[in-house]
Amino acid sequence: MFGGSNEGKPHRIGFVLLPEFTMIGFSAGVEPFRLANRLAEKTLYACDVFSEDGAPVKASNGLSVNVDGSFNDIQGLETIFVCSGLNVKAHISKALIQKLRRLASHGTGIGAICTGSEVLAKAGLLDGYSCTIHWENIPSFVEEYPDLDVVTELFEIDRNRYTCAGGTAALDMSLQLIALHFDSITAAGVADQLIHHRIREGGEGQRMELRTRLGVSHPKLLAVIQKMEDSLEEPINCEELAEGVGLSTRQLERLFRKYLSTAPTKYYLSLRLSRARFLLRQTSLPILSIALACGFVSASHFSKCYREHYQRTPSVERRVA
Repeated sequence: MFGGSNEGKPHRIGFVLLPEFTMIGFSAGVEPFRLANRLAEKTLYACDVFSEDGAPVKASNGLSVNVDGSFNDIQGLETIFVCSGLNVKAHISKALIQKLRRLASHGTGIGAICTGSEVLAKAGLLDGYSCTIHWENIPSFVEEYPDLDVVTELFEIDRNRYTCAGGTAALDMSLQLIALHFDSITAAGVADQLIHHRIREGGEGQRMELRTRLGVSHPKLLAVIQKMEDSLEEPINCEELAEGVGLSTRQLERLFRKYLSTAPTKYYLSLRLSRARFLLRQTSLPILSIALACGFVSASHFSKCYREHYQRTPSVERRVA
């Protein structure tokens, strides 16, 4: 478990930054430990930052962060977190995989922020553990690692594996780890310093409620859209969707026109194509696999729909991503 006995010495934490990491995830993950030291008036945690070659790392927002050393300098840590973001697969190196495996074999706690879970999965360090990742990555993550126990929570603490969705979920995970290691009063004090009104539990969902995201409150329309989002791989026809909420097809079309200014078929197609676009940009899945995962019966039909919607083919999308 995080923060085991270390004879009163600070719990040493490392943060490995990969190119294009998300700055908010890293900041939200590391700042609670600094503030815990301040409130406790002693050094509970000692945090260091690493990159593959010891050089500064540029985040996805274009800002660079200086580090304390390279992978080769990592030693004596109780816990390490991998922080990544966009294009994570392009930044996973053999050296990092080997280092993480060695650390894990010596009992180091292994964590991930945002798409860092991809790195841990690639290293085989999530086998037999529950884990999570940002909601946008979950479909492709499950597709690539079907044997992993992937949950949709904000963060997941399973023995000495700590994963979170990134963004502000890293804040809640770090606060929970402080509460488990030191005490809940200090964790609450850190949250207060951060003007974080409530420490969210790991089991809370990642996404806003559908009504908040869309600015729509009509219950039947929301029920249909939720069904669409849950059925991208095996699309349901409009007749069935309408019947499922006690509407006629014509009534359903009127609701979509009134609240979303589009037809239900077009809205559903845009959801599927949006998912496909993400998979093309962020995974190495074959185009046919992506087509099938997004409910298209063939690569040619998928390509036609994609080109009409985004003015480029799936293969071009992948090359320019």
